[in-house]
Amino acid sequence: MAPIGDNVVVSNMKLERMLSMKGGNGEASYVNNSQAQGLHAQSMLHLLRETLDGVQLNPAADIPFVVADLGCSCGTNTINMIDVIIKHMTKRYEAMSYNPPEFSAFFSDLPSNDFNTLFQLLPPYGGSSMEECLASDGHRSYFAAGVPGSFYRRLFPAKSVDVFYSAFSLHWLSQVPDIVLDKRSAAYNKGRIFIHGANECTANAYRNQFQTDLAMFLRSRSIEMKRGGSMFLVCLGRTSVDPTDQGGAGLLFGTHFQDAWDDLVQEGLITSEKRDNFNIPVFAPSLHDFKEVVEANGSFIINKLEVFRGGSPLVVSHPDDTAEIGHALANSCRSISGVLVDAHIGGQLSDVLFSHVESRATSQAKELLEKLQFFHIVASLSLA
Repeated sequence: MAPIGDNVVVSNMKLERMLSMKGGNGEASYVNNSQAQGLHAQSMLHLLRETLDGVQLNPAADIPFVVADLGCSCGTNTINMIDVIIKHMTKRYEAMSYNPPEFSAFFSDLPSNDFNTLFQLLPPYGGSSMEECLASDGHRSYFAAGVPGSFYRRLFPAKSVDVFYSAFSLHWLSQVPDIVLDKRSAAYNKGRIFIHGANECTANAYRNQFQTDLAMFLRSRSIEMKRGGSMFLVCLGRTSVDPTDQGGAGLLFGTHFQDAWDDLVQEGLITSEKRDNFNIPVFAPSLHDFKEVVEANGSFIINKLEVFRGGSPLVVSHPDDTAEIGHALANSCRSISGVLVDAHIGGQLSDVLFSHVESRATSQAKELLEKLQFFHIVASLSLA
């Protein structure tokens, strides 16, 4: 854990080396707080299958079919989606009377991702042949490997991947824009830890960073994808044309989470400068923000691009229990941003911060359930 005085968020390299969803199996871990993401992914399966139907089949069974999940994190969601992809492609091969090839699945995320927890969740490989794998309940029918690294750079050999899948990851930026943390800049995000409700200069700095990152992402994938392959991308999105209105992401990070940081300042636990040096590196794009980059890149054809209503990020058993809602929001927020918070202010103050998040969310529980809705940008792309 970094000392309290060390601002890790400013440094691009440090951010890349330590950013991850909260690992392990604890109460605030991503494993135990990603049910909503799983439900949202399930609701988009028809769109994913449409993308898979466009993948070109190779009748030569001696060439492996390769799937890569970019930003896989460490829960069961990524395993479930890889299963969906491989089972769907197997059925397509069989429908064409082709022998299904061997399948490889690459789980990719930043080096700090909890790959150990992820691979402990993987079922064992099913057998010595594809037929044995498919006949083995509770077993996987693919070879698995982890690929640590940023998806804003090259990760795979050229023309090696048939299907790229990435869900709930591309809204994470490679860095907080430098000018957002520069007191001399008009984009300095003074008094805030996110861009929701910030000034236009700050929001545009985040937007520019998102589009720069997405361009790098597309450039790398255009080299790595096999001809005839497809890519299915899902990231947080917004319906407003105003980038300072970050929708569900804004309500998650720009209200109770923001207020909790202000509480620490008012209680004298941190300085206002310490708060201002922490910014969440997330940007929810509009359709236009996304489409502009894809078209400028020119390597991909847009088969589908739409805003999809995912629903609430909170999964609770008792919607009338305000304490449960407050606890769920605090855990959800901590599972996503806790690693960054711990590194910036230390574990003890992090406990205090998320305690404030929980109490504030509990007092506004009814409003949270009604208004906290996530929208996603869903894109299906193939090589031009």
